[in-house]
Amino acid sequence: MIDLRNVSKIYGKKSQTFTALDEITLHVPAGATVAIVGKSGSGKSTLMHVMSGLDRASAGEIVIDGDSLAGLKQKEIDRFRSDKIGFIFQSFFVQGNETCYNNVGLPLEISKISGSERARRIKDALAQVELSDKTNQKAKNLSGGQKQRLAIARAIVTEPKILFADEPTGNLDSKTGDTIEKLLFALNKNLGVTLIIVTHDEELAKKCQLQFYLRDGRLVASPSKKSKEQL
Repeated sequence: MIDLRNVSKIYGKKSQTFTALDEITLHVPAGATVAIVGKSGSGKSTLMHVMSGLDRASAGEIVIDGDSLAGLKQKEIDRFRSDKIGFIFQSFFVQGNETCYNNVGLPLEISKISGSERARRIKDALAQVELSDKTNQKAKNLSGGQKQRLAIARAIVTEPKILFADEPTGNLDSKTGDTIEKLLFALNKNLGVTLIIVTHDEELAKKCQLQFYLRDGRLVASPSKKSKEQL
């Protein structure tokens, strides 16, 4: 599904450079649950950005579902991302004055699908995160956990093959965070999406089938594996 081969990301020029990622090589199978683990500044968010096409690698190759990102123009990467990848961020990024229905529908605005199909997908996504009763409510009136569930619905409405979650429970209390964790793993199991979680939480990381540990931009540990029955 996802292959990184000697991927590096370098910021700056000449003597003022910073290596955020240093020759990362890894493989993520389709349908896996994956944790990218590290302290602040370890490069884990940068790794997510280059893996997903949000940023370009300085060197190396990234192949997703058989397509090399290096060979795609920016418009092609944008389309690739909108078709195959969903994002969940720690800060939610929901539109407070819009309804839950309209928030979830945002990623579909540029799509060519029919209005009836768009409505079906939005309703299905809200049902998946148990927010059907909030369809017409404005997002600003939701609790923190509900806003995160809304963000998840928005991420899955395009029916992506890969779901990236950047510290998805970081702004939540432990009880609400547990609910969000269970939801993410249920989406992986029920929809078959590849789930990649960026986190510094060791306990959450251990619930994933694969763990990639980063330190100073380098992969410092091989991933451990668990069977799906252990999840």
